[in-house]
Amino acid sequence: MDTKVWDVIVVGGGPAGLSAALVLGRCRRSVLVCDAGQYRNRHSHAMHGFLSRDGTAPNEFLRRARKDLEPYTSVELRSCTVASVEPVERRFRVTLADAGGALLCRKLLLATGVVDELPRVARIEEFYGRTVHHCPYCDGWEARNQPIAVYGRRNRAFEMSRAMTAWSDDIVLCTDGASGLQVEQKRQLARNGVRLIEDRIDHLDGHDGRLDAIVFTNGRRLPRRRLFFDLPSHAQASLPRQLGCRLRRDGSVHCASYEATDVPGVFVAGNVAGDVQLVIFAAAEGAKAAFGINRSLTREDFELNATGRRVVEHPAPVADD
Repeated sequence: MDTKVWDVIVVGGGPAGLSAALVLGRCRRSVLVCDAGQYRNRHSHAMHGFLSRDGTAPNEFLRRARKDLEPYTSVELRSCTVASVEPVERRFRVTLADAGGALLCRKLLLATGVVDELPRVARIEEFYGRTVHHCPYCDGWEARNQPIAVYGRRNRAFEMSRAMTAWSDDIVLCTDGASGLQVEQKRQLARNGVRLIEDRIDHLDGHDGRLDAIVFTNGRRLPRRRLFFDLPSHAQASLPRQLGCRLRRDGSVHCASYEATDVPGVFVAGNVAGDVQLVIFAAAEGAKAAFGINRSLTREDFELNATGRRVVEHPAPVADD
């Protein structure tokens, strides 16, 4: 095991993790960012809603973010996957996959993100990130005034259909079988011009990433230019559960102030924290977590120098949601 004790190990090299590393680097903290390279928006051609970076390709955004870290020599980026984490005497042991060894740190930031569940529709992978999307705030503007399909069932489908009325008045909700909608929900959709099709879907049709139509098993063909879906996402890593972090029903992690979990020394940032899932929010949460982490480290060191006592400083937990 490497005997160096890092101030902070950040698990996840996306916007949240890199933003945290930038702030911590400026605080003269030794930081290791473990980046497995599995980014939620890797299928997208552009990210949106980020002031001064609207329309930037995700890979270009990450390149610029990494370059911003270069002046801070106490920050190291490493391409690796974290296999497990465990507390060890006021520290954390971080074990890397593929015989990468184990590392020690004082504070741990989990910025591992989430994985989206794609609809089980033939050929959807060809269009995902170009004309099939999961976030209207990310891609709704590009779909404005176009014929849009919404995929889903029950309340999630109703909510997504209602949301999409901000961008188009030509919306068809395709539930791929029984919708599970209440009578009143169907009535409200109809009054807002949202059509409902409960036929089974056979496949998506189009070329070069451009959606042309939805083809149903009965042979019906519905011309559409965009499809938006809202299915559950899940945490990309099991690390919060390994550490005993308190989770919400949707799998996101309970946070106190400064993105602190109720496990002393463990913080989270980005989509795994369950807030608004936009890149700009992930970056902001990373900076906020870094503030809390540096605050805790500074107070611990100050206490040690003043009294000789070793303490673990951590923001107070929050009540159940």
